Amino acid sequence: MGPLCFMAPSYTDRFANEKQEMHVEAGGLGPICLAMENALIIGASGGIGGALATALHQRGVAVSTLSRSVDGLDITHEASVARAMAGLHGPFDLVLVASGGLEIDGMAPEKSLRQIDAQAMAAQFALNCIGPALVLKYALPLLPRTGRCVFAALSARVGSIGDNRLGGWVSYRAAKAALNQVIHTGAIELARSHKGAICVALHPGTVQTDFTQKYLGRHPAVPPATAAANLLAVIDGLQHPDSGGFFDWQGKSVPW
Repeated sequence: MGPLCFMAPSYTDRFANEKQEMHVEAGGLGPICLAMENALIIGASGGIGGALATALHQRGVAVSTLSRSVDGLDITHEASVARAMAGLHGPFDLVLVASGGLEIDGMAPEKSLRQIDAQAMAAQFALNCIGPALVLKYALPLLPRTGRCVFAALSARVGSIGDNRLGGWVSYRAAKAALNQVIHTGAIELARSHKGAICVALHPGTVQTDFTQKYLGRHPAVPPATAAANLLAVIDGLQHPDSGGFFDWQGKSVPW
């Protein structure tokens, strides 16, 4: 199919900074063009993952999906990831990990250091960092060795160390910060083996899903379809020098 060109829309993002008082306009990557044929969405039964799969289908992209509820994929267990990925046939122009969790097994994010729980922290790392890292490991044979392709994982602005002004949410923040390191390190290796590959972490903004329902309050949020459109606009505009970066839903770089 021929190149697709879009301009990214503008929305207010709760996490534009953690003071929750900044309104920013679309920009970052500017005009965007992409020819995409095959995509893989991990976590496609979730709000954002499902919306991404739908949006890509509407573009005419062939979309493969994996999720826990439909396919039994457990990204926290390597054997499950290896088995699921082995059943796929690439190459994929896009592999996107939309899996993640803020509250796992009823354990809410910490409000202070006194609430740190070793088991809860390990669960956060397993789902939000180790899982995407395993997907990246087993996605390597499914990415083209030459030509543009993108591996992206949904991170979160609260995983930014430089942007952390409020504290709290220790385990979730730490797991997302670790994910960012995995993505950055993965980009370095991919540059050697997959010359056109782009590997990035993406902050989707605040999205109206089951994931965020308890934590929205009065803060603005967008529906999953809007979040998907924003993320795809960013992905479309990525260039090879962006590999290893951390970008928000507008295509603006997020500090590590």
